[in-house]
Amino acid sequence: MFTTFFQGFLLSAAMILPIGAQNAFVLQQGSKKQFHLMSALLCALSDVILITAGVFGGSALLSQSEILLLLITWGGVAFLLWYGWNAFKTAFSKDIELSQSENQIKNRWRVIVTLIAVTWLNPHVYLDTFVVIGSIGGQLTAELRPWFTCGAILASINWFFALSLLAAWFSPILSKARAQRIINLFVGCVMWFIAAQLAAQGLKTLF
Repeated sequence: MFTTFFQGFLLSAAMILPIGAQNAFVLQQGSKKQFHLMSALLCALSDVILITAGVFGGSALLSQSEILLLLITWGGVAFLLWYGWNAFKTAFSKDIELSQSENQIKNRWRVIVTLIAVTWLNPHVYLDTFVVIGSIGGQLTAELRPWFTCGAILASINWFFALSLLAAWFSPILSKARAQRIINLFVGCVMWFIAAQLAAQGLKTLF
């Protein structure tokens, strides 16, 4: 049982550690100490739902619905392009401190909506949780699946809170104008890179 638990933990960690849209957003929020713990919690809760659904049958459902996957893909492309554009605009602003103040997300509901979009409109999340984690966990016996799922979930919770707290810890450095330019450039590049990958996948599916 513990072997299965650690298998789930290590597999989930391998899926989460590469920098993606969620990680970039949590890092950005943590660097500004702006609803960073809530952002980490929302990412972790999303993974709890997705990993559990993937292991207990969601992977089969996604593989049977090409239209749903296409809708998620192109919705994700549009959102990531828009978010990346705003990050670049902030990075190249003449007065970045004023720009950051004007564009600061003070409303927690806007943070929630943005994180939902970053997570649930990103097909990579479904590939990680449904296709990879879900397909491996789904092959286990009914007795071992909960252990595998708990291990995968724990890795996600640990990662998002660690990233958020570390970014907040270094916020005196990361909140400076130069650091914010670098962070926003990084976020913009990540968002547009993922958008380009999703668009390429969507075009392959269409043609």
